[in-house]
Amino acid sequence: MGTDHPALTFDEFYYAHNCGRPYGRDPEWLDFFGGIADRIVKDIRPRRVLDAGCAIGLLVEALRARGVEADGIDVSEYALSHTADAVRPYCRLGSLVSSFETRYDLVVCMEVLEHMPSADAVAAIANICLHTDDVLFSSSPHDYGEATHVNVRAPEDWAEAFARHGFVRDLDFDAAFVTPWAVRFRRREEPLHRLVKEYERAFARVSLERSELRAQVLQWDRQVQVEAAEAPRLRAALALANEQLLSSQHALAQAHDRISHMERSRFWKLRAWWVTWRALLGMDNADPPR
Repeated sequence: MGTDHPALTFDEFYYAHNCGRPYGRDPEWLDFFGGIADRIVKDIRPRRVLDAGCAIGLLVEALRARGVEADGIDVSEYALSHTADAVRPYCRLGSLVSSFETRYDLVVCMEVLEHMPSADAVAAIANICLHTDDVLFSSSPHDYGEATHVNVRAPEDWAEAFARHGFVRDLDFDAAFVTPWAVRFRRREEPLHRLVKEYERAFARVSLERSELRAQVLQWDRQVQVEAAEAPRLRAALALANEQLLSSQHALAQAHDRISHMERSRFWKLRAWWVTWRALLGMDNADPPR
């Protein structure tokens, strides 16, 4: 969340307005970082972790609550002044381009380097790689409209920068619990042919998924075309049914109108009078003549 850019101030206004939603120690942010901490503990199992750009220390707090020796570093004095008392001793003011003074099992760097000028980001990557063999990394590949995003890069650019230090993507690790574009980079010393085999395996899997999805889309497209061809006939049948319904409703209305006129006529009133008198005189129940 922090940066080394001297012209940018990560103060109260920034954390209130520039993080998508107000950034603070509220239930939603605590749940978010708690979920990340759960996955780190379960899937990576580090003993010591550094949150590089820790802001108000929510990830440090969540990791320490789960038994991990977590530290944080950030350049924002405002953010560090709002860390929880329990983790304040473990979150310090500092730059990502300066030595961390110790090695970590894992360094987490989430949405930080896009805030740093390109040269500083390159230096920060070198420094991170010097102090760990495992990096959980995320940097927004978009959102150019954010004023503090001075170094938005494509994912492959960051991958190339880490590869210069012997770090490559862990193809079997899904880091999407951080952000959709998050990556786990690990130091790898295997020969090139082993890395190529892993990348080809991952590429084949993605290629197969893409082919199956394309086949499904083509099938859906054919179904849409068939239904589109049927649409004129169905529209004509619907129009005819509507016409017949309107005709029936019109005929019914005419019948109701005729009945209403009949009931108001003199003949109908006389007939009703006659029926009533026949009933009173018992003429309807009289035995027919033998």
